[in-house]
Amino acid sequence: MTRDPRSDARATLRWYLHAGIDEAVGDAPIDRLAPPPPPPSGAAAEPPAPARAKPTVDTPRPTQTVTPARPRSAESAVRDAVSVAHHATTLEALRAALEAFDGCPLSRTATNLVFGRGSPDARMVFIGEAPGAEEDRQGLPFVGPSGKLLDRMLLSIGVDPSEVFISNTVFWRPPGNRNPTTAEIATCMPFVERIIELIAPDILVAVGGPAAGALLGRSDGIGRVRGRWFNYATAGLSRPVHATALFHPAYLLRSPGQKRLAWRDMLGIQKKLESL
Repeated sequence: MTRDPRSDARATLRWYLHAGIDEAVGDAPIDRLAPPPPPPSGAAAEPPAPARAKPTVDTPRPTQTVTPARPRSAESAVRDAVSVAHHATTLEALRAALEAFDGCPLSRTATNLVFGRGSPDARMVFIGEAPGAEEDRQGLPFVGPSGKLLDRMLLSIGVDPSEVFISNTVFWRPPGNRNPTTAEIATCMPFVERIIELIAPDILVAVGGPAAGALLGRSDGIGRVRGRWFNYATAGLSRPVHATALFHPAYLLRSPGQKRLAWRDMLGIQKKLESL
């Protein structure tokens, strides 16, 4: 039985996507294992390198010790992030500070900084986990399929998506869409907290389990945290913020049977917003 070469190509592409290879950097593939091409015919042979004369006296050469630069510690990066974020007095200044901040290694592999979208006067702030491929390309959070679902969820309770502020626990896409590490979240968290302090919303919503753990300090799974209300407080907030958690829209796209619970949670958010 003859195999369809197109099915092999599709299987290869699926493997690439699973491995996180979702963008091309050239028009044609390069075979790194192929032998180098032979020199063109008629090319002049490269003259042999002249032999070095042996030294007549063995003189010891001075040795130079090169001390490698010490990598930046996670604790140092967090301290710098706290200091930089604290001095920002507007969202624009905070974004500029993040663009110049080099304490998070994710900034060296991502295409764009993904800061946030929405209103600086929002009554609600939504914080997700990390940018994906489409967010990385556009430099905006929640603009892929899960972002479109989140917008529809907001519209279902009468909230215009432009009237809330949406961001993530990290501001750059992790390579291959892997989960951000604890150190990466810790480095970005001072900036996330400063976003919340500058906006001072009535309601904070953690979108997904990792965001709920980072913001609410809960080790429970998202199934136990969602739908419940907590107080979120920092030194820069004049009052605690009402905080809750939602299933991540990406999870709802994979598990549509959970949308019933998500709808119940959205109605709870609507009721809380109307009571404040």
